[in-house]
Amino acid sequence: MTGRRRIRSTVLPRSLVRPARAGALSAGALAACAALIAGCGIVPGVTEGQGDDTITVMTWAPEEAGATIKPGMPAFAEAYGRWVNAHGGIGGRPLRVLTCDERDDAVAAARCARRAVAEDAVAVVGSYSQHGDAFLPTLETAGIPYIGGYGLTHDEFTSPLSYPVNGGQPALLAGLGRTLADACGPVALVRPDTIAGDQLPPLLDSGLAAGGHDPSGDLRAAEAATSYGDTAERALEHAAAGTGERGCVVPALGDRTGIFMDSFRRARAEHPEVRTATVLGSVDQTVLDASGGASGPYEGAYVTGWYPEAGDARWDPMKEVVRAEAFGDNRIDPADAGVQTTWIAYTVLRQAVESLGDGEVTADTVTAALDGGLKVTTGDVTPTLRWKFQDTLASIGLPRLVNANVTLHVVEKGRLTAAADGFTDVTSTLQDAAL
Repeated sequence: MTGRRRIRSTVLPRSLVRPARAGALSAGALAACAALIAGCGIVPGVTEGQGDDTITVMTWAPEEAGATIKPGMPAFAEAYGRWVNAHGGIGGRPLRVLTCDERDDAVAAARCARRAVAEDAVAVVGSYSQHGDAFLPTLETAGIPYIGGYGLTHDEFTSPLSYPVNGGQPALLAGLGRTLADACGPVALVRPDTIAGDQLPPLLDSGLAAGGHDPSGDLRAAEAATSYGDTAERALEHAAAGTGERGCVVPALGDRTGIFMDSFRRARAEHPEVRTATVLGSVDQTVLDASGGASGPYEGAYVTGWYPEAGDARWDPMKEVVRAEAFGDNRIDPADAGVQTTWIAYTVLRQAVESLGDGEVTADTVTAALDGGLKVTTGDVTPTLRWKFQDTLASIGLPRLVNANVTLHVVEKGRLTAAADGFTDVTSTLQDAAL
């Protein structure tokens, strides 16, 4: 992606009034359907023909291509579909789960959205994409809600048909900045040179400012680079810039963070000691293990996340789905934030559908349930979720961000462990962000 756009500070009136759902596909849409099937999957055991009460949804993520892949999200969605159907469906209705390889590509993301429309999906659930501009207009035109996206793009927190379950990168970076304000000298942020990456510096800086700290050094890096030697040198030089305080380097490169840290490990011997810190999605326990555990570059690093640590008993219901329906599927890691987000998103879908009772389940009725004040409980892995069109953070252009809670972790002896009890609400910090 080479183009850039300014971050919106107010909501664009893209869909202030939800459109009526089309009752039938045009002949052209039906003809396009076959072409869209490539790259998509359907839960085995559920017939492709949609019955009168079958609920069709879609989950997408980059699976086999792109700088970032998240195959565990659609794989878990399929497992959830099998599990819920084995237990009588949702409110007695069978669930049909379609999946689509988003390929970390705007064209593919738009294709997935068109498939969701063609298949009469009532929602897109628990998905991952950096290309909100490419798919959200299609979903909005068809009136299809986007439930529990990963939280990567600004659009997910502005679209009236988006129902995020976490605070995305905004909450993670604001929370991390507030922590580092008390722990670090100069802070160097290493982030992708992309539209999504452009949104990261002011979020980290909002947390730093809340603690009376100077802004971070903004270091852009190629998203799909195979080496980050020059960027690592620049980050170390900034973090050790003569204040006498131990500086911090914050890589926020998603799945490419490990590649950056390989370069960082080689470069750091020639520089004063610095501390590392990052956010969930850039680091998890598998990354720590692969990078050397206690002897690796993350030892002592702060990591902010959205949810309790993976070993917490609150994740047991999700793990039971994996054990029952996806045992041995190495695409699904219960510790992965994408898998966890997908579990929460399907929890939202289930409660929205159940709230309809015997009423018709369509994109319109699911959206109406979510907009009508439905309170969704998630087993305390998040606070109770409830969406309003204009919520607390509308003043900074994030009206759909309803869960600004983060958790703080630290790497000790190679393990990602809780550094503080419970959640920290960064709503007030975000309200001061210069977006």
